[in-house]
Amino acid sequence: MMKRDSIKLQKELKILFKVIRDVSSLELETVLKKIVSIVTNLTAADSCFVYVLERNTNELVLRASKNPHKTLLKRITMKMGEGITGWVAKEKKPVVLSENASDDPRFKFFKSLPEDRYQAFLSIPIVNKEGVVGVINVQHKKKHHYSKDIIDVLVSIGTIVGGAVENAMLVEQSLELKDALQTRKILEKAKGIIMKNLKLTEEETYRRLRNQSMNSGKSIREIAEAVILTEKLLM
Repeated sequence: MMKRDSIKLQKELKILFKVIRDVSSLELETVLKKIVSIVTNLTAADSCFVYVLERNTNELVLRASKNPHKTLLKRITMKMGEGITGWVAKEKKPVVLSENASDDPRFKFFKSLPEDRYQAFLSIPIVNKEGVVGVINVQHKKKHHYSKDIIDVLVSIGTIVGGAVENAMLVEQSLELKDALQTRKILEKAKGIIMKNLKLTEEETYRRLRNQSMNSGKSIREIAEAVILTEKLLM
């Protein structure tokens, strides 16, 4: 028995060391993709989702998926306590459903997710020393027994990756803020050029930029950059 326990422990440690090595990136998308890959390989899951807690809205946002759902990433959200995912995040406890997962009273159905019709469901919190930072959901099309060993390893993974996810989120937020400030500077410069050349008010200028953005299918930053470039070419 002791030898078998030792082999089991060595196997689990090997998995956890791999997790630590693979999720060291500072890019959130890379970190989440690694988590999905590791968990999918470990559980032979038909589906794996990772939700991340957005601090400013206190909502869980779908950020990574085993199956291709590019149009749904960042668009599917749940509040703390909402659905099984929200319950896991709020209570910081796993939920294990071997079959008929959608019959659970906490289950929230999304028509756009075929995985919501799968039978088995395992949900694990991602935590760090500050609290919950996300949730990992594992699903199987048919009923599936999740062993205690697998659950224990996934709970450990949820704890190990918590810091990496939090750090990557902070980096992403910092880059988004920097990009927003840069966009504002470019927009203000473009507005100044238009107001000077066309004798328009600030409100009229912004409306013109916004309408051009909508009509062209380009971002308002791209339109503003084009205005600045045109001004430089005419100098």
